Amino acid sequence: MTDLMGLMKQAQAMQQKMAEAQEKLAASQVVGEAGAGLVTLTLSGKGEMRALSIDPSLLNPAEGEVVEDLVMAAHNDAKRKMEAMQQDVMKDVAGGLQLPPGMSMPG
Repeated sequence: MTDLMGLMKQAQAMQQKMAEAQEKLAASQVVGEAGAGLVTLTLSGKGEMRALSIDPSLLNPAEGEVVEDLVMAAHNDAKRKMEAMQQDVMKDVAGGLQLPPGMSMPG
């Protein structure tokens, strides 16, 4: 019974850490870029676009497809960075939980 109580306390502590991690992620931002910085895009930790910057040299009607491609590339760059940040934060949260032998965290 002592092991069950200890596991329950660990689960409560992990739940608190998870809530703190979610708050930290929500308050964070990542910046993606493409075209050597000609396009930059900022995402919140929740994945909402917060800012978009397009270098004026790209604002030529003939460059429309290039701009579209660079915006998508900048978004994908920011999204990869956000996902890596989320994985790092969640790994830190789950790292403190000592599960019984044979059990693992769902992945």
